[in-house]
Amino acid sequence: MVEKVSVAIVDDHDAIRLGFQVACKEFGFKLLGAEPTVSDLLDKLSSGEPQVVVLDLSLADGSQVEDNVKRIIEHGSQVLIFSIADKRGLVRAAIKAGAAAIVPKANSMAELASAIQLVADGIYVNNTQTTAAIDSDLDFKEAKLSPREREVLTLYASGMALKQVAFTLNIKMNTAKEHIDRVRTKYAYIGRPVSSKTELLLRAIEDGLIDEVNI
Repeated sequence: MVEKVSVAIVDDHDAIRLGFQVACKEFGFKLLGAEPTVSDLLDKLSSGEPQVVVLDLSLADGSQVEDNVKRIIEHGSQVLIFSIADKRGLVRAAIKAGAAAIVPKANSMAELASAIQLVADGIYVNNTQTTAAIDSDLDFKEAKLSPREREVLTLYASGMALKQVAFTLNIKMNTAKEHIDRVRTKYAYIGRPVSSKTELLLRAIEDGLIDEVNI
């Protein structure tokens, strides 16, 4: 008899967890856990390690997706991201951290089940979402911004004037401008030029510095 694939899910929506439990019965998976946070799941995994953990990109506890992916992998499971997957920065972070597949929540449960089986078999799924995230910029074309540059960009792109950014960070306005100028230079160098504040906002969204839903 073929052993069932063992799975778990981390999602902060009750309906998603409930639907996944039903899908596990339908597709013959062995469900070892269904929790709203990675910490909750890892604390309760006593009956064995799931081969695949299905994980949402964004959780209500404020945890970072790259940290969640790494924690799960270190615990001995593969990670499949099951999310709306509309934030390229978060998608890239998940892939870089080691996620084996990205499956949009718009897909059917049958498609999710198929991806779970592939991941359980040791196959990294190359679907539209992972391809788009990788192909959108070679090696993700990271701008390699300094921590201060990221702070200035986040505040400025979110709508603050440079004077407000300088006041918030307790720096001179000329210094804030120099940081933005360096940010523009770094993006231009990697082929992602910015010619306006709107484009700076788009770069910040793409790189996961600003959440689209809060704009």
